[in-house]
Amino acid sequence: MCAALGMLGTRKMLSVFMILAAVCLQGTLVQQPGTAERRKLFFERFRRLEEQFRRFQEVTLTRLQEIAGNYNVSYNIDTKFEQLLSKHQGLESAANESHAATQEELSHLKALVKKLQNKGKKQDSKLGALEEALRERDREKEAEVQQERALLANLTQEVESHREDTQAVHAGHRVLQKALESLQDALKSQGSKLDELEQQLKNPTHNEVLLPNPLTAAQLLNRVPQEQEPEAAGGQNPTVKKLHGKHRQRKKLLQESTRLAAQSRGLQSGPPPGQEAPQRQEAEAEQPHPPEPQALRQQQAVVDKAPEEQSQSEAPRKPGTICNVDSMLFFPNASTENFATFTPGFQAGLLELSLCSWVSTSANYLGTILSYATEDNDNKLVLHGRDAAPRNSIHFVIGDPAFRELPVGRILDGKWHHICVIWSSIQGRYWFYVDRRLASMGSKFQKGYEIPLKGSLVLGQEQDTMGGGFEPSESFVGYLAGLAIWDRALSPGEVSGIAIGRGLPRGTIFTLANISALHGVLQKVNCTCLEHCL
Repeated sequence: MCAALGMLGTRKMLSVFMILAAVCLQGTLVQQPGTAERRKLFFERFRRLEEQFRRFQEVTLTRLQEIAGNYNVSYNIDTKFEQLLSKHQGLESAANESHAATQEELSHLKALVKKLQNKGKKQDSKLGALEEALRERDREKEAEVQQERALLANLTQEVESHREDTQAVHAGHRVLQKALESLQDALKSQGSKLDELEQQLKNPTHNEVLLPNPLTAAQLLNRVPQEQEPEAAGGQNPTVKKLHGKHRQRKKLLQESTRLAAQSRGLQSGPPPGQEAPQRQEAEAEQPHPPEPQALRQQQAVVDKAPEEQSQSEAPRKPGTICNVDSMLFFPNASTENFATFTPGFQAGLLELSLCSWVSTSANYLGTILSYATEDNDNKLVLHGRDAAPRNSIHFVIGDPAFRELPVGRILDGKWHHICVIWSSIQGRYWFYVDRRLASMGSKFQKGYEIPLKGSLVLGQEQDTMGGGFEPSESFVGYLAGLAIWDRALSPGEVSGIAIGRGLPRGTIFTLANISALHGVLQKVNCTCLEHCL
């Protein structure tokens, strides 16, 4: 603006100067003669100068207007620059906030990706184990089929032998029937002779035989001494002696016929060899026994009543037999809030491990019993189970992703069962015992591996992060009693001793007494004997 005002002042001065110059020249030209042509030239030049000056004035004005416009533009530009600066600052703060949120989401995504990778490794390992289990089952089925074929062949041979035996038995049965018929004929003849002798005894003065009176041998034996008592006092009648001999002979024949008849019935019914002894005992039981004396019957009644009185007088609580459990944990439901922790974890690296516990669950699966996690790996040691197929097995994990499947189908009946899991890095082997019996074992499992120290040890949950990341489907539900951990491999004898109630072997590094904290509604019950825990 100041430059424009300066230019206007300069223009006025030039105008005044040009007028004065024109007046002076005009005076000069008037004073000098013969200067008309010069005056004409002068005025011609003056017009040109004036025209040029006018043009110069127009150009100057145009330039001044442009300068003024540019000044207004520059003023507007400063305002716009300030607005743009404020907008830039706002955008920068928004970009910083967005960057922070993006970084947080990236870290969360990285954790999720790591978790998904770990789960993918687990799934791959599970698939590999399932494929191996399927191949093993196929081999077992083939072996069972071959065994069944061999058994079928043996059964066919046994059936053939039984057919031959049956034919021989039928042949013997026909022989015995013939012998029995001949014995019956002989018995009839002996019976008629005995009847004749009886009639002769009734009428000793007559030698003729009267009408027969059918009497059994036992009745005749009981009757003869009474009738012949007078003769027996002075001497025995020869007829009576003969009768006694006939009676003994008939009695033998009756016993022999009874035995043959029983054998014949047994051959016809064809009982299995294992049932011959019970049938023989039943036949003996059916035979009449002599009556017992009254004193013996009373004594037997007293002996029979003694166990009943003893059972009624017993205390309601029987003494325990397995008294090495010390305490029990009760996990009432599948919740991520129910777990127990040991603080601190393992104080030294483990090359061998043994874990034993009494387990009882009414669920149709066995949840996670124990998990041990560190910062770099959340599956350093896990007995991992979950409410998903297959429910009759759990995973024994050492150093993810290496694991083995352990069969636990027989445990899922709501009763107490004793389990022991043993691992040796030196041998690269593992053993799994259920109720003192070896249920599973294997080799080439993490040989040379060492379980690190200073991790997070949790009972009842599977850790996806150190000390957390629990899932309800992996929670343990039920009872754990007498849990103990050793830093060595127990022997089969030691495992059996724990299961039958002997003292715990030496070298325990953790028991339920070392629990540092209980979480959720988890309950701990002090009970020395297993029978008294519930």
